[in-house]
Amino acid sequence: MKVRPLALIDDTDRLTEYSAAMDRMQQLWQERVEDRRPDTLWLLSHEPIFTIGRRTPDAHLPAPDSTIPVFETNRGGQLTYHGPGQLVGYLVVKLRPGEGVVDYIREVEYRMIAALDALGIPAERRATPKGSELLTGVWTRDTGRKITSIGMRVGRNVSTHGFAVNVTGDLSPWKLAVACGLPEVDMTSVERELGDRPAPTFEQVAKTVATAYEAVTPAEVRG
Repeated sequence: MKVRPLALIDDTDRLTEYSAAMDRMQQLWQERVEDRRPDTLWLLSHEPIFTIGRRTPDAHLPAPDSTIPVFETNRGGQLTYHGPGQLVGYLVVKLRPGEGVVDYIREVEYRMIAALDALGIPAERRATPKGSELLTGVWTRDTGRKITSIGMRVGRNVSTHGFAVNVTGDLSPWKLAVACGLPEVDMTSVERELGDRPAPTFEQVAKTVATAYEAVTPAEVRG
């Protein structure tokens, strides 16, 4: 992959309310469209929430008595869950000439595979079955579980939204709805996949992911 230096915003020291994050992401997008900021990776975590893409079927939503709110977004992809213990990365990136959103999603997948490999978890992307909707994300190679969800949008040639990788914490909310449009999917985490092996801290995972994206503090960004 070609070098694509990113400015890093690290807000992983607290939980960020989802609608507030969407407002901030829109601001970052506008700044990138106007070339007032470099390509940016924003790392954060959210309070518990289900988010849905534009084509998520009602049958995939949690039951009405669920206490976790549902937020409709303008990204691609299907339903996903955000909550404590999950690392979210929003990518505000100007696509290169001739590069489409699917091309960039593939790059995101491979960078997440590199990050997980550095954490001791062999991972892979999966090809989309013929005639099916685009299959995105990253699965663990040894157990076949999904560990990273990806959903993105491009407007005026600049991407928004991004990825979510489960690091630690409660995975049970994933079972309250149909995640990623895949009824049989088994969502997993870094903690679960490492088993008895020493688990990295959340901060270490965030640093490993930032390194995989070649993301650094804004003052260090060149080009």
